[in-house]
Parts: sequence; structure tokens; C-alpha cells
Amino acid sequence: MQIGFGEPFKLLKSISTAQLAGMLGGLFTITSVSTWYKSLKKPDLAPSGHLISSIWIVLYTLMGTSAYLVSRRELDRPGVKSALGLYRIQLIVNVLWSFAFFYLRSPLAGMATILLLGGSILATIRKFWKISRGAAVLLVPYLIWVSVAGYLNYSIWKLNR
Repeated sequence: MQIGFGEPFKLLKSISTAQLAGMLGGLFTITSVSTWYKSLKKPDLAPSGHLISSIWIVLYTLMGTSAYLVSRRELDRPGVKSALGLYRIQLIVNVLWSFAFFYLRSPLAGMATILLLGGSILATIRKFWKISRGAAVLLVPYLIWVSVAGYLNYSIWKLNR
């Protein structure tokens, strides 16, 4: 597959779309992170906010790159449109987790949402694998981090009931 003149812009668009989802989630997060979240009991393994932010920036870049690799395939090829649709759904669920956990200030709603997010990431990885194994592999760190976030979410819910 040749790299055309517009490919760097397509890559930038894919990464920017993922980062935009992160920024939207950040809008929900910022409403509570320095107040409500700060007052919660957290597990000893809870990372600092700066570390979490840095990790998410890298993950959104990997996610956007992954989507770009899939979008480079012919859109009429079987599975490409549905894979990208599933990718968009998991981006929406990603934002919804920030809404549920931080904006609603509900670790319980966050747990339900993060389970849905983990499932949608797994489904996206499976779809991407059939189209571009590299794209699927780029989503693995995201799945690992969401699993860590799920543990933290559960621990916060348990410690603050």
C-alpha cells in the first residue's frame, strides 16, 4: 500500500479525533477532580493525576494511529466500516466513563461503564485484528490501562461506600 500525499493529514485527523474524545472526557473530569475526587479514599496504588494525564495522551495517540491503519484499507472491504463504527462507539463509551464517574460522581455508574468500555475495546481489537494486526496491537496498552482503571474504580467504590 502506497503512502499518498494526504496520508500524514489523515493520520493527524485520526489522532486528533481520539485526542478530542480525551479532551471531552476531560471536561467532565475537571468538574470534580480537585474537589470530590480529592476527598475520596483511594487504594495505595492510585497514580497521580499528572501520570494519569500523560498516560492518556499516549493512549489516545495510539488509538488514533490504530484507527488510521484500519481506515487506510478500502472502506468497501468487508468489516472495515463496521470495525471503524465499533471504534467510534468505544470512543463514546470512553467519554461516558468520565461523565459517569466524575461528572455524576458515581463510582458505581463508573464501574458499569468501564465494564462496557472494556468489552467494546476487546470487540474493537478483534475486528481490527482481521483488518490490520498492527492496528489491533496498538490497542492492547489501552485495554491494559482500562483494566487498571477498572481496578481503581472498583477500589474507590469499595473504599467509599
